[in-house]
Amino acid sequence: MTTPLDVAGIRASFPALARAQDGRPCVFADAPGGTQVPEAVIEAMSAYLRDANANTWGAFPTSRATDATIEAARSAAADLIGCDADQVVFGPNMTTLAFALARAVRRILRPGDEVVVTMLDHDANVAPWLIAAQDAGATVRWVDIETGDCTLDLESLDAGITPRTKVVAFTLASNAVGTITPAAEIVRRAHGVGALAIADAVHLAPHRSIELTSLGADVLFCSPYKFYGPHLGVMAGTRDLLSSLQPDKVRPATNDTPDRWETGTKNHEGLAGLVAAVDYLASLGEGASRRDKIATAMDRITKHEAQLSDRFLRGLPPGARLLGIVDPSRVAERAPTFALRLNDRHPRDDAEAFAKRGIFVWDGDYYAMAIMERLGLAPTGGATRIGFCHYHTLDEVDRVLEATAEIARA
Repeated sequence: MTTPLDVAGIRASFPALARAQDGRPCVFADAPGGTQVPEAVIEAMSAYLRDANANTWGAFPTSRATDATIEAARSAAADLIGCDADQVVFGPNMTTLAFALARAVRRILRPGDEVVVTMLDHDANVAPWLIAAQDAGATVRWVDIETGDCTLDLESLDAGITPRTKVVAFTLASNAVGTITPAAEIVRRAHGVGALAIADAVHLAPHRSIELTSLGADVLFCSPYKFYGPHLGVMAGTRDLLSSLQPDKVRPATNDTPDRWETGTKNHEGLAGLVAAVDYLASLGEGASRRDKIATAMDRITKHEAQLSDRFLRGLPPGARLLGIVDPSRVAERAPTFALRLNDRHPRDDAEAFAKRGIFVWDGDYYAMAIMERLGLAPTGGATRIGFCHYHTLDEVDRVLEATAEIARA
């Protein structure tokens, strides 16, 4: 039996969660745009800047400490993602890494080749491939969604993948509507025609355990600031692909992988924070190794978040139209991320109304512009997005539902 999370203890380790407004604690329901960080992450970043702030490969102690920080961060990211440390690449954010990868892949694309993207994705895993295809004279094929529940249309996927397909870019979970995709099936279909499978795990990482090796994707992206860490980007890929592609780099930089993918000086204090964030997640689990601890921690997180999702779905008030999976029996198919339209109100007005009540939510398209266009919501402001994670409580869900009902009636 899985040991439940100690949510009260978890919340005590996040300083930001003590913020109050009008005498009540604030509800940080903005988690899909970036989670808060525990004290351990803040301290790790500060300690690096106090005690080890230097550039790499120097002959002196602080530089050597920086080298050790980078290697520790590769090891930590590998344990989180489920790969080896030499498969991990760091960058300022996922979007920058995706553009770097797409530029490198562009060199092997030819006119007549095809690139597949989906309407469920954040544009960071769409725009780089649109540009690469345009530059190479390749064709772009879009995978549609089922508009009723915002799941990926697998018939459209099958129609989009052909013997000419070279890249299939897809998300593991939608940052807009929470849908979790059948990733293994997508990878299988991509590899069936010899295409690269490029997976965006940014939104899934805080909610589910990730295992790149078993998933079999050629490249996977994630962002530590979505799983309780600092603003960074992480890319993990197969050794063959990372070694065979030619990324842009300055001439003195090494040709060794993964370093040759990392342009310029890295965010060393951020990497120290990444190690602390992964260790924090591991502290919520059990096992013989950090990877084992992370896996059990994510299992506990998934179960806790399922309770939050069930409560939210069952409590939606009249006037609240949820985009995506609405059936509580299907919570395993979605992250605790909810995009709403409240009657005919503009989402920005909704976000401001929530903020007045001390509840922080997002509005707009959250850079998932394709799905908002497909649902016909782009001209009217997209949707209001409410997101929960492991530090949220059922009481907070109830408070958000109460506010939702009030705003919908206004």
